[in-house]
Amino acid sequence: AYSPGDRSPRAESERFRCFAYDESIARDKANLDITWLRDESLDDAASLLSQGVLDAEIVEELEAALAQTAESAASLPGEGDDSAETLLDS
Repeated sequence: AYSPGDRSPRAESERFRCFAYDESIARDKANLDITWLRDESLDDAASLLSQGVLDAEIVEELEAALAQTAESAASLPGEGDDSAETLLDS
């Protein structure tokens, strides 16, 4: 897992492994390009949603989150102003 601090305590895993430069470059057809593990569930490109559908789903989720945040803000004690409604109107 990612850790911004000291790298020495990091442990190897299936997705992260340390390779010595000398060992890597000594291999036949050495290639230092990084590749990602393939997601086997995404083999069929036809099953992917269009960008427009993805955008609409994102907007729907953000609007729901904004409404929940406005409801929470309105229920806070001492919050008598209409700032929560202002969030929903914008």
